[in-house]
Amino acid sequence: MSILMQYVDRFHEILDKHADQRTTNWFMMSSPFPTLFICLSYVYGVKVLGPKLMENRKPFQLKNVLIVYNLFQMVFSAWLFYEMVHACWWYYFSKFTEFMDTIFFVLRKKNDHVSILHVIHHGCMPMSVWFGVKFTPGGHSTFFGLLNTFVHIVMYTYYLLAAMGPKLQPYLWWKKYLTVFQMIQFVAVMIHAFQLLFIDCNYPKAFVWWIGLHATMFFFLFNEFYQQSYQQKKKRKQQTITNGMKKDHQQNHQTNGMTNGSTGNSSGRRDAADYYVKGDSLAASELNLRKSYTTTE
Repeated sequence: MSILMQYVDRFHEILDKHADQRTTNWFMMSSPFPTLFICLSYVYGVKVLGPKLMENRKPFQLKNVLIVYNLFQMVFSAWLFYEMVHACWWYYFSKFTEFMDTIFFVLRKKNDHVSILHVIHHGCMPMSVWFGVKFTPGGHSTFFGLLNTFVHIVMYTYYLLAAMGPKLQPYLWWKKYLTVFQMIQFVAVMIHAFQLLFIDCNYPKAFVWWIGLHATMFFFLFNEFYQQSYQQKKKRKQQTITNGMKKDHQQNHQTNGMTNGSTGNSSGRRDAADYYVKGDSLAASELNLRKSYTTTE
C-alpha cells in the first residue's frame, strides 16, 4: 500500500508542476481521482444499479421535475455562455449536473434511451474537462466550452418544451436538426483544435490532440446515431409504404375478381390499405375491413 501511495504522490507532483496555478486549489481540482470515481459510479449506476432497482417498480412520472430541471439547465448554459472566460470551473461542474439526463431516463424506465453514445458522452466529459480546467483554463481551450454551452441552450430548450406535454409536440419537428447542429459543433471544434498543428501559439500540442480527437470521436458517434434514428427509419417507412401499396394492389385485384363491382367491399379494401400504409398493424386493418363488411351488409 505504501508503494502505491508513493506512486500516487508522485503523480500529483507531476500534475501540480504543470498545472495552472490559478485553479490548483479549486474544489476537486487537486486530484483527478474524485472526478474519475464519480464518472465510474455514474456508468455503474445508470447501466447496472439503476435498472436493477427499477426492475419491479412502476416508472416515475417526472413531468414537473423535468420542466424545472431543463429550465435550470437552459438558464445555466446561457449563463456559462455569457461568462465563459470566467466560468471554466462551473462548466466542469455542469458536466455533473448533466448526469441527471440519464438518471431521469432510468427512473422513468426508458432504458432504451440509455444508449452507448449517451453514456460515453456523459461519462467521459467530466474527466475530459477536468484536465482542461487543471492545465489550460481560458484562451484557446474555451472555444469548445463556449460552443458547447450554446448548443446546450438550444438542446435544453427543446427538452423543456418536450417535457410540457403533447400539446407542444407539433412544434418540435426540428429534433433531427438538433442532432445535425451537434455534429456541426464537433466539426467546428476539430477545425479550431487541429489548426494549431500548423500554427505555433505556445499552446500544448497534447491538448490539441486531446480536444481534436474528442470532437472526432463524438462526431462519428453522433453521426451513427443520426443514421440509425432518422435515415434508416426513413428508409423503413418508405419500404412500408411501398409494401402497403403492393398489398393494396393485390387486395383490390383479388376483390375485383371475386365480387366484380361490389362498392361496399371495394371501399372496405381501400380503407384497410389506408390504415396499413399509415403504419397500423395488419390486425388493425383487418378489424377495419370487417367493420366495413358489417356496415355494408
